[in-house]
Amino acid sequence: MGRARTYEWEDPSITAAAVGSTSGLDFLRAIQAGRLPGPPITATLDFTLDEVNEGRVVFAITPGEEHYNPIGSVHGGVYATLLDSAAGCAVQSTLPPGMGYTSLDLTVKFLKRITADTGRVRAIGTVVSRGRQTALAEARLIDAQERLLAHATSSCMLFAVPTSTT
Repeated sequence: MGRARTYEWEDPSITAAAVGSTSGLDFLRAIQAGRLPGPPITATLDFTLDEVNEGRVVFAITPGEEHYNPIGSVHGGVYATLLDSAAGCAVQSTLPPGMGYTSLDLTVKFLKRITADTGRVRAIGTVVSRGRQTALAEARLIDAQERLLAHATSSCMLFAVPTSTT
């Protein structure tokens, strides 16, 4: 009667320890290439980091019923996770070695319903403005026909990554 899904992930402390050791762009490219483990959330929701360029990243997901809310469509938290990931990683892709970021806020506008019938969707994150201490990014969630499904903006705080004292 029930449905089941299993998945695996790697130790997230490996990737977390690498933050700031290279540029943000090189860090994200290492994750994309599999040289660093991806974050567990990508396994949990089954989405991928498809493109990484300075100031722009793209995540993709093929929605399934495992992403549904009680009313039979993809849960808003899935939208938000994809948009937050795209916006935040777009900012990260601009950072020099020794710098990190954290999201300060995320404002999401849900525009269209997503179901398993929607097919693969992409979250495209781009940097709007980056200063020394904060950055502003946006992300668009689009379907294969380039229709806008959701939009988000995010403010991020930039900071020096503490160095190891080993």
